[in-house]
Amino acid sequence: MADPVVPLAIAGVSHHTARVTTIEAFRFANEEEFLAAARDRFGGVLLLQTCNRVEVIVEGDAAALRAFLTGHGRKEFFVHDGPGALRHLFALASGIDSMIVGEDQIIGQLKKALSDAQEAGTASPFLETCINKAIHVGIEVRRRTLINRGSVSIGSAAVQLAEAEIGTLAGKHILVVGSGEMGLLVAQALAAKHLTAMYVANRTYKRAEILAGKIGGKAVKFNELYHYITLSDVVISCTSAPHPVIHKTELSHAMRERCWPVEGHPRPLILVDIAQPRDVEDGAGTIDGVRLYTIDDLRTVNEQTMTTRKAEADRAHGFVEAELALFLRHLNRKSADEYLASLYTWAETVRVRERERAISRMGSPDEKTTGIVDDLTRVLTKKLLTDATFSIRTSAEEGDLVAAEALVRAITRGDRIEQDPPKE
Repeated sequence: MADPVVPLAIAGVSHHTARVTTIEAFRFANEEEFLAAARDRFGGVLLLQTCNRVEVIVEGDAAALRAFLTGHGRKEFFVHDGPGALRHLFALASGIDSMIVGEDQIIGQLKKALSDAQEAGTASPFLETCINKAIHVGIEVRRRTLINRGSVSIGSAAVQLAEAEIGTLAGKHILVVGSGEMGLLVAQALAAKHLTAMYVANRTYKRAEILAGKIGGKAVKFNELYHYITLSDVVISCTSAPHPVIHKTELSHAMRERCWPVEGHPRPLILVDIAQPRDVEDGAGTIDGVRLYTIDDLRTVNEQTMTTRKAEADRAHGFVEAELALFLRHLNRKSADEYLASLYTWAETVRVRERERAISRMGSPDEKTTGIVDDLTRVLTKKLLTDATFSIRTSAEEGDLVAAEALVRAITRGDRIEQDPPKE
């Protein structure tokens, strides 16, 4: 079988090979500007940016995508193309490729990337088909397996990490900074930990109130952030701000207020930054008493929980491969439509011409005779093209578009079909 023709390429960085600082540097701060720049270079383009990956998905070829990203100052990124790109996309949607294997947030993130591209006018019908199929595969994997059992989000993994570092969260004071989707996941994971207090801070106080109301916490104003840092045992920050919201100088002052009178050292603070870009300013981890963790540190959580989900991940891989094979056949079958349209346009032209010649030779036939001749030519044309249509579709389905095109040219133009040389 020939290699299928799939005009899809994906390039970017992820947690597999890049640290959080590298992912942060690769990000595109202005997504609309990036999509506008890519609009004229590719048939379609999507930008997927999450806390542990930045990926550009295009209808086009890998070489053009590599050149485009290099021209935008990006380097040392992976590239997938053709069926490999589809395999990566399906695995991504299934949670197999995630840092926290089986996490569910990637489904929503892919939907948002598609929605943003549609709004920007860069989502081609082909890309929409591929993304929607990937989302379908991801949903089916979770329905058919237990891959999303256990700690299955960056938010819940952050809570698990904090609990491992502090021993237990029971009776503790926790501050969640950010009230978006990730903040909700963190807060939900904390809700069952028997905390003494949970604070929620957000630049928009109303949103902090809404989240706090959902989980029985207390909303705090953003200008009181460092006061509540002083009161907390753990701070988990996950805003969508484009710059740090927890600064080294102010945090250092807050830590001084946590000092134990006798020892002179501040009470330890577990600070988990799972935002991308990062919420905590560089150097904050050097402050006395601060134990800073980032997305990079969540890898250990995945390693611990992956053991219990390995069998499910293997099952998910099998399902992805099966769906990939079916989808490739579907795409290749559709690619034959252009060739078949050309064939049937040619056949219809010949049919109509010969029908008119036959009718004119009859003199002035009545309407019934004319109808019979027309029906006869239609049936003959359809019968004569049945086997050719089957061969063209089969060739395309197997990824051999060269053979499909050659068949059409042989019929419509009388071109010779080149035979493969015999194997020795």
